[in-house]
Amino acid sequence: MALKFARPVHPGEFLREEYLLPLGMRAGTLATKLNLPRTRIERIAKEEIGITPDTALRLARYFNTTPEFWMNFQQSYELETEALKLAPELEKIEPMEAAA
Repeated sequence: MALKFARPVHPGEFLREEYLLPLGMRAGTLATKLNLPRTRIERIAKEEIGITPDTALRLARYFNTTPEFWMNFQQSYELETEALKLAPELEKIEPMEAAA
């Protein structure tokens, strides 16, 4: 069962609030541990960019989670934010009726 929040939660917010802050870790420190440019983790934590498969694999390895966890988080965020933007347009689409 997927968790539903009052608003879409960016994976960078989750990374920042549930991992970086509790661990007292800076984005640059995590980037070093993941062999990534400092700016990539900083931009994810600032919610400027999303998580790529490459980053998901590295986060999963370091935090002992799965890459699917991070990619599903990213995909859910993208779908929720796009659904909110498209809501008026989506309401205009008549669903196809099931065949009798």
